[in-house]
Amino acid sequence: MPPRPAAPPASSPPADQPPPRPPGPGSEPSNPADQTPEPPDPPAADRIERPADTPRARGHVGTRPPTYDAEPTALPAADPDDLDDLVADTVLDGARYGACTLRAVSVRGDSARYRGEPRRDALLTARFGTGERALLLVAMATGVRATPGAHRAAAEACHWIGRAVGRSHARLVEDIRDGRRGDLKSGLHRLTDRSLGKLRASASEQGVAPGEYAASLRCLLLSADPGCRTRVFFGVGPGGLFRLREGAWQDIEPQVADVKGEPVLGFGSPPSETPEGDRLTMDLGIPTPPSPYEPAPEPPREPFRFRTSVARPGDTLLMCSGGLAEPLRGEPELGEYLAERWSRPDPPGLAAFLADAQVRVKGYADDRTAAAVWEA
Repeated sequence: MPPRPAAPPASSPPADQPPPRPPGPGSEPSNPADQTPEPPDPPAADRIERPADTPRARGHVGTRPPTYDAEPTALPAADPDDLDDLVADTVLDGARYGACTLRAVSVRGDSARYRGEPRRDALLTARFGTGERALLLVAMATGVRATPGAHRAAAEACHWIGRAVGRSHARLVEDIRDGRRGDLKSGLHRLTDRSLGKLRASASEQGVAPGEYAASLRCLLLSADPGCRTRVFFGVGPGGLFRLREGAWQDIEPQVADVKGEPVLGFGSPPSETPEGDRLTMDLGIPTPPSPYEPAPEPPREPFRFRTSVARPGDTLLMCSGGLAEPLRGEPELGEYLAERWSRPDPPGLAAFLADAQVRVKGYADDRTAAAVWEA
């Protein structure tokens, strides 16, 4: 009797595929064709709001790159018993009130970053009051170069003027909204003189010469009232005040020659004759020994600078320290680049403003402090 043929072996699943799971109790065997596939995970673009694509900011302008590295190199030396004296490499701030959007930044210069020196520029942004009667203050100061307490003097100057403005903000708001330019100029001149006077007193207490513990000071006042577009600038010392209008920069810095009126104590030249018409003695420039009965004359002080301007929709107002004003005036390509970046319909975000403000130019390595106001 011939042998019976063996049954064919059962097919086994491939080694890389697990065997099918038997149906659980009470369940019907499923047909793969009847199954509804689960929806795939949403793409990352639907879960994360990514910033809009914008042209990348440039690292520098000019024919050659700057000498120093673009990023901080050395930290300033720290005193373990005086850590409050440390100054951050970069300070960035911003706000939006009324018809204006504010961006402000203070960055340590390339030279200070390389040498491990603290930032000599100080920046203060503050709001006093609430609602439409609020007053915004931006104050920036620069300490004297090559002096050990330059950063402290700059910070102190900002704090003193901030206190003075804050205590008088209600009156200042009224003067700005009513356009009382004369009252604003005299009042702010008085507040500035008092603040810098306290700085000189602080130098005396420390046993430091007033010329070594000093700072330039520049301030901007903005009303939070949407119907008020008057912008007030005042200060003492060099720097820049620019207006970007219709894609072109206007240098509106008040010049020393623009300071008019009677001489103010501490600066200005004496009149050539008295009100009665008597001619004063000519100064031949011969040094006179100091009298033991009179204090030695103080060095001449910087004149007070003041300007009010009425903003138009689309304007950008820029106040800056000398670290940015000098390359803006000396390198046309930097002005063209910032004009293109800041003439767009929407103000830049904080990160974009920081990148724009620190576009470098060879030969300019000082600290940069800038405050820009975009008008809606």
